[in-house]
Amino acid sequence: MGEDARPNWDSPVQFLLACVSYAVGLGNVWRFPYLCQMHGGGGFLIPYLLMLFLEGVPLFYMELAIGQKMRLGSIGAWSAINPYLGGVGLASIVASVYLCLYYNIINAWSFWYLFNSFQSFLPWSDCPVNSNLTGPLEECQKASSTKYFFFRETLNISSSIEENGGIHTGQVLCFVLAWVITYLFIIHGIKSSGKVVYFTATFPYVVLVIYLIRGLTLPGAIHGITYMFTPKMEELANPTAWINAATQIFFSLGLGFGSLIAFSSYNQYNNNFEHQAFTVAIINSGTSIFASIVTFSIYGFKATVNYENCLERMRILLLNSFNLAEDTINKSNVLDWIKTLNATYPEQFAELGNKVEDCDLNDELDTAVEGVGLAFIVYSEAIQNMPLPQLWSVLYFIMLLLIGLGSMLGNMTAITTPLRDLKILSKVSNEVFNGILCLIFLLLGLAFTTPSGNYWFTMFNDYGASFSLLFVVLIEIITVSYLYGIKRFEKDIEDMLGHRPNWYLKIMWMIVSPLLLIALFIFYIVNYIRGGTPTYQAWDKELGKTVVTDYPIFGQVFIAILLASAVSCVPLTALYVYCTNRKHSTSIKESAISA
Repeated sequence: MGEDARPNWDSPVQFLLACVSYAVGLGNVWRFPYLCQMHGGGGFLIPYLLMLFLEGVPLFYMELAIGQKMRLGSIGAWSAINPYLGGVGLASIVASVYLCLYYNIINAWSFWYLFNSFQSFLPWSDCPVNSNLTGPLEECQKASSTKYFFFRETLNISSSIEENGGIHTGQVLCFVLAWVITYLFIIHGIKSSGKVVYFTATFPYVVLVIYLIRGLTLPGAIHGITYMFTPKMEELANPTAWINAATQIFFSLGLGFGSLIAFSSYNQYNNNFEHQAFTVAIINSGTSIFASIVTFSIYGFKATVNYENCLERMRILLLNSFNLAEDTINKSNVLDWIKTLNATYPEQFAELGNKVEDCDLNDELDTAVEGVGLAFIVYSEAIQNMPLPQLWSVLYFIMLLLIGLGSMLGNMTAITTPLRDLKILSKVSNEVFNGILCLIFLLLGLAFTTPSGNYWFTMFNDYGASFSLLFVVLIEIITVSYLYGIKRFEKDIEDMLGHRPNWYLKIMWMIVSPLLLIALFIFYIVNYIRGGTPTYQAWDKELGKTVVTDYPIFGQVFIAILLASAVSCVPLTALYVYCTNRKHSTSIKESAISA
């Protein structure tokens, strides 16, 4: 397709918002706060911000430059750089396909919670009544009302990946709705998605600001904020903190999927992508920190509510067990009374046994949760304790939806752009081509709405893209720096921007970023080997919680396929090109001889 025939973004702002909408994903909301909590609060910001400038910005800049220069999707761009490297683009597409297959099920869960928020009483606030109508379900009591609603009402989860059943009708309807909206967003390619990003990239910030104001006014919020900004500097000596910081930057910016190359391929040739690369990277990391402040204010509120509920249970226990006046014990002195009664009446106190709880606010704050556990369980538990919980629930799940759908725009563009660049598909209309793709992904994704669907979701989430993306970006940076040549790449950038990249970027591309990616790649392989048999969290109905379970043989085989399928595209494509070229040269020689 010629340059003139290729559509362009209406303005640089539209491209910038598309990148922000894509890069700012659910990981900013549900993984970064978890990493902060796990690695010493504010101390984690030091390795995180260092990794942003050591690998995040240089790699983000590189992918934007490649797309804008080649004006092609991932397959075409890498094939243009070197015919043997078309497999790099193909590997990106495979990783994006895996992501698209399961990512919209998260949006389906958000729809499910959103629709259930329009009730006078939030359904996850209390446990359902048992069949005898004598009390709440035992399984729900052992878990919690929020956990039960997510695992049993939302997912209808089975006890293992080997147990299956019919699809969850409610989830299917929400899943179909998520794909219909995705299709409407991309129906006309960037002409439609370019309009959508004005909303998907900005409205989540409106909700975050509202939540920040509300969060800071909640009782106990200050405990969460203090916890976040009190650094545990000893964590800087922990190699895992640095590895997690590098990994979070890498995946948060969406590197390696081909989305950034696809987006920038629709830019004007002389667009100032340099300014946009730094802007998007900083906005993305700033959003992570901002979302963490919101999350930790909610954490503080939730921890305080749980702590005060624990104190109240202990107050009632002591009043019922000892001959004390009602106003003798209150929440402020109950811990002192526990010590006093234990010292004064040791035998009687010992009879209380396991009924005595250790109420500790710091223990509540130390409980680290990530992923769906944070987004759909911890937040919903906090929301139910707020005044007007329906309002806060609606706002929160609308924000999750917009973040999720905004990321889906980038994920789908990473697939559609390079495929549309192929001559055989270039004549098919956007409406038909995008519709067929969405329908295929919808039908395949229905497996995630079955009772064992969440286990397959976890498998795709853990193994579908992470390993292959590290490999893809490592090949990208080595190719650009050493095969294509850094001097040639500099000249391309000068041709587009009017100046060459500065020394900082060249050092990162040639030395620092490749070494970091090699270290991450080795760490991932060693970690996988040392981890033994892959495991997942299976729901135990008797215990009312998840338990660590080994994947069965078929699950392990499928994990191996996920890990190898995208990576194998690179050598297999190179082998195919080599054989094709050799066959072509042989036929030319034979023709010359016969002539």
